[in-house]
Amino acid sequence: MLGQLPSGYNKAIHGPYDPAVFYGKADLPLSQVKVYQLPAWLLRRQFYNPIAYGRAMSRAYWRWNHKYALPKHSGLTPLIQIGVSMSAIFYLMNYSKISHHTNVKYHW
Repeated sequence: MLGQLPSGYNKAIHGPYDPAVFYGKADLPLSQVKVYQLPAWLLRRQFYNPIAYGRAMSRAYWRWNHKYALPKHSGLTPLIQIGVSMSAIFYLMNYSKISHHTNVKYHW
């Protein structure tokens, strides 16, 4: 399972493997799903499968990587994005400790 190509990938059809592409069967977008089709559409999403979450996060990382970090002249954009996201993550992690330090007019 680990280290193998997806089952929907065919080198003759798709060309060189790209980790940012989903090679499975294309499904309807949510905007085109009718109300009576919604339960069946949600069941095909694989919300219950942690492997699907890992694959989706990997595809998102490679899409970001191809767009911002790997181009020849990428500049400071990926470094700034990483810095801002890390600041936000650490702020959320320490919010319970930071929220007690507030400026108030009266201390009852």
